[in-house]
Amino acid sequence: MRLAFCRFSGLFFPCIALLALQGNLAAQQAASGLAASASVVLPEAPLAQASLDSAVPEQQQSPSTTPAQAPAAQSGSDSQSSSTKSSSSSQTSAEQSDAEKTEREKAAEQLKAQEKQRVMGVMATFNTTSDKNALPLSAGQKFQLFFKSETDPWPFMLAAVVAGIGQADNSYPEWGQGMQGYGKRIGGAYTDAFIGNFFGNAVLTSLWHEDPRYFQKGTGTVFHRILWAASSTVWCKRDNGKWGPNYANVGGNLIGSAIARAYYPASERTVSDTIQDGLTVSAEGIVGSEVIEFWPDLVRHHKKKQAEKLARQEAEAAAAATPDAAKK
Repeated sequence: MRLAFCRFSGLFFPCIALLALQGNLAAQQAASGLAASASVVLPEAPLAQASLDSAVPEQQQSPSTTPAQAPAAQSGSDSQSSSTKSSSSSQTSAEQSDAEKTEREKAAEQLKAQEKQRVMGVMATFNTTSDKNALPLSAGQKFQLFFKSETDPWPFMLAAVVAGIGQADNSYPEWGQGMQGYGKRIGGAYTDAFIGNFFGNAVLTSLWHEDPRYFQKGTGTVFHRILWAASSTVWCKRDNGKWGPNYANVGGNLIGSAIARAYYPASERTVSDTIQDGLTVSAEGIVGSEVIEFWPDLVRHHKKKQAEKLARQEAEAAAAATPDAAKK
């Protein structure tokens, strides 16, 4: 709109200047005729003719500069319009980048708060959020969450427990017993979890835009909450806010199980063993989700019982102190 106005003014003002120039020329001719007649009737006053002749070139010069000034004004307006447009576009892009940066920072703050979550003060639940409207994580933040989870002491403690159970059951006899066998079992247990979570919580979730976190329901009937926690193994929230199949979790467990065939005994390197181990890990994830879902309820119930016990003790102490005060 502003550019069209500049073009219009560029054509309008030269036309006005031309019309003004023609009018000045006509006025000059009329003035010359009057001056000639005046010179005949009044020969003793030549100064009027001289002053009139000297005024005519000035009038001719002033309109002659108008067409030259109009293109300059047009070019100035065009440059001002283009600079205004460029500045407005740069301002808009800057506002968009600031909004994206703010959203990324908010997601980082939420992720930082999640890294303090634990069950019983030991079990790390960094992949859990109670905020149903939690902002989606970027690919870098998903890898950061995976690395933070797998370098925590909890996965090593869990692998040690799993290896101890396998040692007692003499699973994978080829690994033997003693510290050597226990070392192989603990290494296998931790490597299984690391590879499975690497693909299931970082790589595939980034490629398929899935959220690797478990979203606590926290409300509703116990039955509905049990189903909610169990379905998280095969159903997840996506980065666009919608829900869909949890391809990354199941696919990551199967990939981890397939890679594990490289360090497991040769007797465990069959296709059926690979599928069975991958599905077993997925089923174990259901148990973990159930614990995470109902752990806050257990904590609240425990605190409530402790508060009731403390209030009862205080009431008994007050009742016991009342008769002693009455006797005195």
